[in-house]
Amino acid sequence: MIDYDVPDSLNTPRIQTRPDHPDFVDLDWSTPISDWTNDRLVDMPEGIHRHPVVFVAYREGVYAIKELRVDLAKHEFDTLRAMEDATRHIARAVGFVERPWVARDREWSGAVITAYVQHAFPYRNLVSGHGFGDRRDALLDAFAGLLVELHLNGLYWGDCSLSNTLYRWDASSIEAIMIDAETSRIYPRISGGERREDLEIMEMNVAGEMADVAVEHGGTLDDADLSLGADITSRYLTLWKELTTSLIVTAGDHYRIRQRIDRLNSLGFAVDDIDLIPVDDGVNVKIRVKVGGRQFHSSRLLQVAGVDTSENQARAILSDLTYHEAKFGRMSATGKAVAAMKWRSAVFEPLILRIIEDLPDQPAYQAYCDFLDFRLAMAAEQGRDIPNPEAYEAWTAAGFPGLKSSPET
Repeated sequence: MIDYDVPDSLNTPRIQTRPDHPDFVDLDWSTPISDWTNDRLVDMPEGIHRHPVVFVAYREGVYAIKELRVDLAKHEFDTLRAMEDATRHIARAVGFVERPWVARDREWSGAVITAYVQHAFPYRNLVSGHGFGDRRDALLDAFAGLLVELHLNGLYWGDCSLSNTLYRWDASSIEAIMIDAETSRIYPRISGGERREDLEIMEMNVAGEMADVAVEHGGTLDDADLSLGADITSRYLTLWKELTTSLIVTAGDHYRIRQRIDRLNSLGFAVDDIDLIPVDDGVNVKIRVKVGGRQFHSSRLLQVAGVDTSENQARAILSDLTYHEAKFGRMSATGKAVAAMKWRSAVFEPLILRIIEDLPDQPAYQAYCDFLDFRLAMAAEQGRDIPNPEAYEAWTAAGFPGLKSSPET
């Protein structure tokens, strides 16, 4: 942490930033951010905010600055920092600002700075008619998965809503990212009562948001998708049970331990610890699994190929790696590592470079996943493997299908 406090000037802000990010001292902290006219200001996709928010561009990237009471700003900064190692699905806090000459109870006494979530968009970009149309299931899964992941890591949100979350395409799914933590609390282990309270708040907030959506699109309250919050809760409870239920294993069924881990990994969750607890006088064993962040496939892809993507993108790209491994040789651990390197240099990177050249404004990894979907459909239709060059030419001729359904970002 870098501290830019200058104690001999009451009108100098105290700015704390993290390494490899700007110091933000060139911004006009003497005035509220709503009055700024700085050349660094940029327009970015955003949702509805309770507090003023602006976006500023630096060589290092784009940053969101949210202005709020200094105690809330410090709390949000600390909470986001504390959750970084547990999950990828939160905004990355990079700075905290205190204006010591402003009364601490004033709304502009503090600010929290986060890295802008690339290629993300607010939930209203997903709206179709009075609701979410054919994107509803993907949104429900993403939101329920995010809330489960946060609760597994001890975070009580306190103001869970569609507006306090950003979304982005993740292969054929949607990824949800928490961006607002001013009401959150972190516990060593979250209680059932706190989880229920979070779900109740979420259902109430989501109902209000869906009522607003219906009215904005010319409907009435009867047209609102008021069951959306309850449907999120239903999926949450199913996923929570799957991740937290203990398994009783008999002496001859230890293979079920591997099955259990594989099932959790297939849902995207990494397994941190496994507790084996003797039961029934030692005849059987209770398996209790501690589940970590929802980043199993993304961590594995980063490890084997050095490619850093979101979870479902990683799942799709790993499938492509497996598809090509037979060509590059996979007969041992060493052979597998060599195959991954050959795949990256001969297949993945050339395609990514071509995608960047052809689609400079699109997220390249998402476009790669769209290409994989197109190649698979083409192979199924023709009943044969389709080489990448042939599939890419056909994808290009078809107008790069898969990307046009994405919101403008």
